[in-house]
Amino acid sequence: MNKAWSALEKAPEGSFKSKLHSLGLKLLSRVKPSEIFLKSIPKQLTGVEVVFPSSLNPRLVRRRLRHIALRGTIVHKNYFYGSVTLLPVTSAFAGSEKLLELVSDSSKNRNSPEKDHGNAAAENDSEKETHPPLIMQASEELERLIGDGNDVSKCTLKDISKVFDLNTMDVLKYHQQQN
Repeated sequence: MNKAWSALEKAPEGSFKSKLHSLGLKLLSRVKPSEIFLKSIPKQLTGVEVVFPSSLNPRLVRRRLRHIALRGTIVHKNYFYGSVTLLPVTSAFAGSEKLLELVSDSSKNRNSPEKDHGNAAAENDSEKETHPPLIMQASEELERLIGDGNDVSKCTLKDISKVFDLNTMDVLKYHQQQN
């Protein structure tokens, strides 16, 4: 990560990498110093030495450190709960990415510009990856159930759900969202 950050820092002025570095610096400047301090504490730490000016009361220094740690814990728990709450939404995005991968032309995946043509190992690894084929299947039974397709009723959707073993409530919700 440090090497990548250094590369961004050394990028020519005005380049995309330079702009990305500037954006990163702006974002980092918004991070509270106490967060940077808390991040610097390794989990394996078994003791800590705190150096402070002799003019300060040791109890006040300890109280301040406890306050920083407690406040950080509360903030991190809130972010954790927020992340857990948003997990279903983010997993839906991951599902849509997977669907896009499955319905995209597999020849595009094999000839992507990201592929390292100079590296034989990378080529062998990409050849080992097999993407399931997209199976398209026309259904005369679905055609019969839909009819002319101009106005699909709830009864029709329920019948389609039964025949194709779909969750009726999900189908109805999706249909409602589309209209």
